[in-house]
Parts: sequence; C-alpha cells; structure tokens
Amino acid sequence: MILDIDMLRKHYATFAEKIKFVKSKINRPLTLAEKILYSHLFDLNSIREFERGVDYVEFAPDRVAMQDATAQMALLQFMQARKNKVAVPTTVHCDHLILAQVGAQIDLESALETNKEVYDFLESVSNKYGIGFWKPGAGIIHQVILENYAFPGGMMIGTDSHTVNAGGLGMIAIGVGGADAVDVMVGMPWELKFPKLIGIKLTGKLSGWTSAKDVILKVAGILTVKGGTGYILEYFGDGAKSISATGKGTICNMGAEIGATTSIFGYDEKMSEYLVATGRKEIADYCNSMFECVTADEEVYQNPYKYFDQVIEINLSELEPHINGPFTPDLAHPISKFADEVKKNGWPIELSAGLIGSCTNSSYEDITRSISIVKQAIDNKLSAKCEFTITPGSEMIRYTIERDGFIDMFRQIGGVVLANACGPCIGQWKRLNAQDQEKNSIITSFNRNFAKRNDGNPNTHAFVASPEIVTAFALAGRLDFNPLKDALINDDGDKVYLKEPDGIELPPRGFEVIENGYKAPAEDGSNQEIIINPNSERLQIIPPFEKWDGNDFIGLKLLIKVKGKCTTDHISMAGPWLRYRGHLDNISNNTLIGAVNFFNDKTNCVKNQITGEYDEVPKVQRYYKSLGIGSIVVGDENYGEGSSREHAAMQPRYLGIKAILVKSFARIHETNLKKQGMLALTFIDKNDYDKILEDDTIDIVGLKEFAPNKPLTVVLHHTDGTSESFEVAHSYNAQQIEWFKAGSALNLIK
Repeated sequence: MILDIDMLRKHYATFAEKIKFVKSKINRPLTLAEKILYSHLFDLNSIREFERGVDYVEFAPDRVAMQDATAQMALLQFMQARKNKVAVPTTVHCDHLILAQVGAQIDLESALETNKEVYDFLESVSNKYGIGFWKPGAGIIHQVILENYAFPGGMMIGTDSHTVNAGGLGMIAIGVGGADAVDVMVGMPWELKFPKLIGIKLTGKLSGWTSAKDVILKVAGILTVKGGTGYILEYFGDGAKSISATGKGTICNMGAEIGATTSIFGYDEKMSEYLVATGRKEIADYCNSMFECVTADEEVYQNPYKYFDQVIEINLSELEPHINGPFTPDLAHPISKFADEVKKNGWPIELSAGLIGSCTNSSYEDITRSISIVKQAIDNKLSAKCEFTITPGSEMIRYTIERDGFIDMFRQIGGVVLANACGPCIGQWKRLNAQDQEKNSIITSFNRNFAKRNDGNPNTHAFVASPEIVTAFALAGRLDFNPLKDALINDDGDKVYLKEPDGIELPPRGFEVIENGYKAPAEDGSNQEIIINPNSERLQIIPPFEKWDGNDFIGLKLLIKVKGKCTTDHISMAGPWLRYRGHLDNISNNTLIGAVNFFNDKTNCVKNQITGEYDEVPKVQRYYKSLGIGSIVVGDENYGEGSSREHAAMQPRYLGIKAILVKSFARIHETNLKKQGMLALTFIDKNDYDKILEDDTIDIVGLKEFAPNKPLTVVLHHTDGTSESFEVAHSYNAQQIEWFKAGSALNLIK
C-alpha cells in the first residue's frame, strides 16, 4: 500500500502543467531544484525570477515529518493554533528516545517503559489531529521516509536536519524547527530565503573499497561545515546515475554536516528500481512518464557553470575511501594518508568501538557490503577486536537482513545488533566507562562527530567512514590499519588480506516485514483526549512568549562570550537531556552548558555580573531573569551549527536572553531564533567581537526603527566608565520583524 496516495496522485496530475507554467515565466533552462522550488510556491501566480540568497519566498510543502524528540515541542506549539486537523500529510517517528545499551530487544523494552508518558502523548496527539504515527522500533525517521514517503519532484520539511535524506529520491527535503513545521501543518505559507545552488558533477564510477559515503566525505572536506550554508547541492552526471538510490540518500543525508539547505539528485533508473522494490511502482510510472519534470533541463547539465552559483567536479573512478574527523565532520582524510595523520596528531591508535548503520548507512546495500567483509572474517578466523554494533535503519531492513542470515553473521564476529533507532549517533548511547572521560577513538558510519556527541565523553575521538571501512577497522582494532593493503592476523597467527567489498543494491528475494510499526490516525479524532500531567517532569504546556515592549534593549548583561565552535549540541545538549524535550523549563537547565567561555576557556562557568561570582550558565541567567535583567550571548563563526534543534532557540528565549550576536549563523538556527521572537544579529566588522569584555553592560539601539537591511547599533559600557559603539547587521524581512514584535511567529498564528 502506498501511503498518502491521494496526495501523490493529485501532485503528479498537475506537476507537468506546473513545470510548463514555471518555464513560461522564468524563460530559461532550469535546474531540478528550481523546478521543485518554483512549482511549490504558495501562490504560483506570484512567480518571478527570485534572486538566490536574497529573496524570501513563501512555499507550500507537500508533507511534514517529525522525530519524537522534536515532535513534542512542535506539537505543543501546534496545539496552541486551535486547528482540528493538520493541513498536509504529517508523520511522527519514535526513534530518538531509545537508549542504546545492551541490544535491540532489551533496549526497546526499556524505552517503552521509560518513555511511556511521551509515547502516549505523541500517539494521542497524532490520533487527534490526523497524523501518522510510527511506533518505537519502527525505524529511524529518515530511513522510514525514504522507504515510504519520499517521492521525486516533491517538497517536504522535517524537524530534523537529516530530513535531507529524501533527496536520494529526487525530493527537496529541508530540516526545520518546530515552529516552521507548525506553519505548514496549519496551512500557512512556509518561508525560506531562496537558496543558491551548487552543482556537483560526478564522473566515472565507484569501485572497490570506495562507496557513496566517500562522495560526501570528500565534499565535506571541500566545502567545510559552513560551505553549504544557504545552498542546495544538486548532483548530476554519469557518475550520479550509477549510484544506487540509497547511496544517493547517504550523500544527501550528510549534506546537513556542511550546512546545506538540502541536497538532491535527478530522477533516474536507480530511483525507479528502488521505488518498485519498496512497493511504489505507481510513483515510478508517473515519473517515467514525465522524466523531463523530475530532472534538470539538459542544457543545465551541458553548461553547469552558467546555471549554478558554484560547480564541483569529482571523478568517482579516482576517489579514495575517506575517513573524516575527529571532532568535526569536515576534516577529511583519504585512507592512503590517514595512518600518517593519526600518528602525526597523536590520536589514540587503538579503537575502542566501531559502529555501523544509522539513518544514512543502513540500507540493504550498506549491510551487504559490510557482510562481504564479515564473511571473510568468519572464513578466516577473524573477529572484532573492539566493540562492534549494528543499527538497522528500519524494521523492514532489520527483518530482511535477519531473513537473509546477515544478523547471525554479525554476531559470529562479535557484533551486537541494536534497536532500529538513533541511539549512539545522537548521544543515546549508554556506554560503559564513558563517564571516566578516557581518551579513546571510535569509528562510525554516522554523520556527526562533535565532541561529546556519541557518548558524552569529550575525549572520545570519533571518526566517520563507510560501513565497510568501519567493519574492516573493527576487525583490526587499530586506526593505523589500511584495509586496501595491510594484513590482519587471525586466531592461528596467519596473515589475512581482505578482498574488496561487494554489495547488493536490492534484496534478490525482495524486502519483507511482518509489522512495520505504522499506526494510521483516526478518521475523526475530535473525541481523542490529550492528557498532560501538570506535575510531569517531561511534558509541559508552553505559555506564549511576551511581545516586544516597544523599547530598545538597554542594560543587557553579557551572559557568555562563546569561543570557537558552538553547535546546537553545545547550546542544548542531547543524551540524557532528551527526556526533557517536551518540558521547556526543565530542559532549559542545559542552556549553553557546552559552550566555551572566551574569558576562562571553561564550559558552564560564567561570571554573574551582579554577585561577581562564577556559576553555571543557566543558573546565572535565571538569576538575571529573577531580577528582570535582560542579557545577550556573543558567539563565533557558524553559531548554531548542526541540527534543527529549536530548543537551542526556545531555551534562551524562555530564560530571558534578548539577543544573540555572532560572527555568522548556521541557517536553521538563525531561522529558529527569529521564529521564537529572538534578536539574531551579526557583526558587520568581525573584529568588533574582540571589543566585548567580560563585565560589559550592553545596549542594542535602533529597535524602534527596526527595518529590513537597516543596521542596529550595539553600545558597550565598560566597567572603567568608557563606552564604545558599532553597527551590527541582521537578515530580518518585514514579516520576520512582525514575529519579533509579536514575541514569536506562533503568536501571530493564533
């Protein structure tokens, strides 16, 4: 059964005509990204050639998806909108709250007990408002989306940065905060600055140890963690056509790590094969009949430098396997140079863990490529020399690979199969001895590897590679091993050289699953009761934020001047804090506890300007709030890098922080700040960052004349009695300024 088939049939019935209309107005060859963007304008009659990276544009996405950690706050906001039903197909996926500790069955049972209150809330809200509900154990949101919902030529938003996985099936899929999701769920236009475009031309063909994962690891090394900010990455070329649909998804998925708005591939035979294999032949038939609509115009691919803002060319035949890290996903190392880098930098050579799977690397192809290495290990008396875990992306994947004997093979070499959930990728890994903060190395097929990301240990050096490379390294137990040329020593003391991995894109016997974990909502949810215990530690009805009082911000205290990288993980940590995602007050106790204070190089230690004492960041901020004193946070480059986590915006807002002033923002976080009525500002002269002192009192002047493209003024009052001022920039348009004045975007919906 194809889910939401009526919406899909309606989409494809009108899609060709929409593209024809778009082309008549724009009157030039179009990229695939442009075709989808323009055809999804909220008001198609408003169409004109939008200026990339400048114009704010209103869109009408086809669907919304939310994972359980972010869905709590998104749905709590949606409930305030007083709607009877969501305006577009929407789903909730219970994948983030399952703790990885022992193994799939025990961990899932534990999660069902521990998180019952939250799951019951999400299921009841979903049932009431017409939202599809994917139960705990059903799978990771992005894999489930790829298997069931993603469709070529469509547009969706999701409350997770890796929503972009759907680009592997030719869909524009964008990670957003919960407030953005509410806009779409209530039927309002969704606003986005029209993205710039990077074309990535792939030539040649992958072979040997090189996989789709290595494409994005290479791209991350080229563009860095902020090089994709404000861009859509569109992959094309003969090399792109040779990559499987799930491999394309892998590439798109990790585009989140370079800040890209989204990534996308044009429709091709590989996508058609995957759609058919996952029971969606009708969609493949539609796309085959309108091929020119679900790929870029040929002129674009023939002359990409004319139609993209930037072009990158990668020859897949020459691409080496890569290993990225530690502590940042863009530190890219070809495997031929990796061992030298390990020794040169003094990274721990012995591996403590290898982890494969996740939302991006748990496809049947990924598993079979890894299994081709595992088979060699079994045949040659090799076993994992470190902890080795496997995370299936969905119940369909898990059931199919179990049926085909792969799970048993993993276990034969010491592998442990975890639940179909996010677990160790997002800090939900209850790892033994992690609290000891020992210096160690792990290697994963995940995406994100910031400090403390996986296990809470700041000294865990996390490296990112393909599943087959991770498997080989797990057999070696060392980082200075190169599976392309080095030998392993087996139980008999013999040398064993691994052969190149070999994978199968789609299961020869087809995918199979008994219970996929999906629960459709009631046709009429009006009688569904939603109960939130007023004494709950995990769920809290959120009060609306106060509107702007009409005055400049005078007498703000500097809460923290952040030094270096400050991701959404630093601003609102995951791990044990995930349990409070539905309780704004409780989770606010983690606000900025991971950020490094410029003035003492410590985390969670800032000066209380009133008492003169140093204390935890949230405690100091709550003290200021109790006195009615506003504050400001000053940050470095790419502030808010990483996830779509809107808590990183809501918590500062809730605690009374008035403004965030940084050298540059990550896209999603800047938008989330605006949505919550925060003031998001950037230095015009980045050297002004150095002028801000620990004891400064700060004014922000010009708010009464707050207008697009008009700078505001920051005034610093130093303790020696001197003052200095400088102008700061913002990117607010007229609508976003109204959000600020109203106290939040949601306040305008009501």
